Amino acid sequence: MADDSDAGLVEAWRAGDRAAGKRLFERHYAAVARFFRNKVGEAGPDLIQRTFLACVEGRERFRHDASFRSYLFSIAYKVLCKHYREQRRAADRDGGVDFAEASAHELSSMLSAVAARQEQRLLLEGLRRLPVDYQVVLELHYWEGMSAAELAEVLALPLGTAKTRLRRGRELLEARLAELAASPSLLQSTLANLDAWAAQLRLQAFGEG
Repeated sequence: MADDSDAGLVEAWRAGDRAAGKRLFERHYAAVARFFRNKVGEAGPDLIQRTFLACVEGRERFRHDASFRSYLFSIAYKVLCKHYREQRRAADRDGGVDFAEASAHELSSMLSAVAARQEQRLLLEGLRRLPVDYQVVLELHYWEGMSAAELAEVLALPLGTAKTRLRRGRELLEARLAELAASPSLLQSTLANLDAWAAQLRLQAFGEG
């Protein structure tokens, strides 16, 4: 295959090269799985499948205005929001959800990731207790290395709004960690090495992909 970049694979896929589409999905599968892992528990596999199916169905709409990765995560975010609304309706509640207020802790089952260190477990729980929109921003930033510009593409936000959400997300996370930490020393250790704990979680709990 001459061009193994995402853009090249997308063009080959559109032209009928199914192997190119398979290569794209293999390349991004682990990242999409990480996206759902700390938000929906056992529903993850189904939502991963829905995301890639929507990508297949909508591939002609991808116009390279953003990266394929950003396009794929924008679909994953929509799938996540739809899932939470469906869960609300299934529980005989209003399907409306304010994702700037409601957290994954309130909306879904217990997390399925296993963290080895206390700091990692604290970070996972702290993220789950953030409003979903802030959890999404921080996890994409910490685990997928997304810049504010990429986050703006994924969430269809102005760049300034994405920067504000990232900054506010960090502030909220610190507050949640302070509420959840079993001791001042655990809180200090977690906050002092937040980027390192997040990086280790990506490897140990969610896989490298």
